[in-house]
Amino acid sequence: MAPAAVSRHQPPHFPFAIVDSMALAAATLASSPRVSISVSAAGMNSSGRSVSLGAHRVPGISVQIHSQRRRMVAAAAAARGDEGAGKTFVEEMRAAAMRMHTKDQASEGEKELEGPSLNELEPNLEAYLRFLVDSKLIFQTLENIVDRAAVPWYAEFQNTGLERSEALKKDLKWFSEQGHTIPEPSASDTKYASYLEELSEKDQQAFFCHFYNMYFGQSAGGRLTGKKIADKILNKKELEFYKWEGTLSELLQNVRTKLNQVASSWTREEKNRCLEETVTSFAYSVDRLRKIFT
Repeated sequence: MAPAAVSRHQPPHFPFAIVDSMALAAATLASSPRVSISVSAAGMNSSGRSVSLGAHRVPGISVQIHSQRRRMVAAAAAARGDEGAGKTFVEEMRAAAMRMHTKDQASEGEKELEGPSLNELEPNLEAYLRFLVDSKLIFQTLENIVDRAAVPWYAEFQNTGLERSEALKKDLKWFSEQGHTIPEPSASDTKYASYLEELSEKDQQAFFCHFYNMYFGQSAGGRLTGKKIADKILNKKELEFYKWEGTLSELLQNVRTKLNQVASSWTREEKNRCLEETVTSFAYSVDRLRKIFT
């Protein structure tokens, strides 16, 4: 029998994304010189919020960014030597992601710790099911996009071994067999899935920012989150979501190699567009992770 859901708390300090999507967007952009930000929040319901980051809209809060540099993330990368210093493009993407972390999340993180840590909060089982359902929707969307391969080089990322939708399908079936009601996907992540579909057709480079952060985030901080939740509310049961067939490090390296090969034909502007999308990608991830504790 699964333990009863616990009382609600403020969102935790997640292993691979900072606590709040408003703080995430504002803090990240504020760290860059000559960037001014105005943030407004109309409502905090995940199905009724929206984030505007650059030209894209994100479920969450309303963020208006005014910058003298249109390529904030890429400019920050260049200033730190990520660009043109012998780094592969995947290393540039990782560096952009590290700027979204705190030092307790990763030794290279640059943010100050805000809010309580994951260890200080208790997850809500019903909310965790919503998180799993939404995660399945997003991973299935990513897999469908690369399987269709409307852009020829998307086919390079078919059957990488990192796919998660089938594992989540098994986990949700198990929860159903235990008597739990499986919810429908949330409005916010249904919108995110549509956003990914649109992005995959209109901006291939930005799409692959989401691809990279979803799969590599799940393999790192996602696993840590899963273990802590299993210890707290699942009697240490390890879900299929956190298991991979084969050696995970090898699977990840194969995808890194393919990403670098594809990006080698991109212009600097195209690479910068991919790096820019990091803020949006993390905002979506935070919105999903918040569901575990709300």
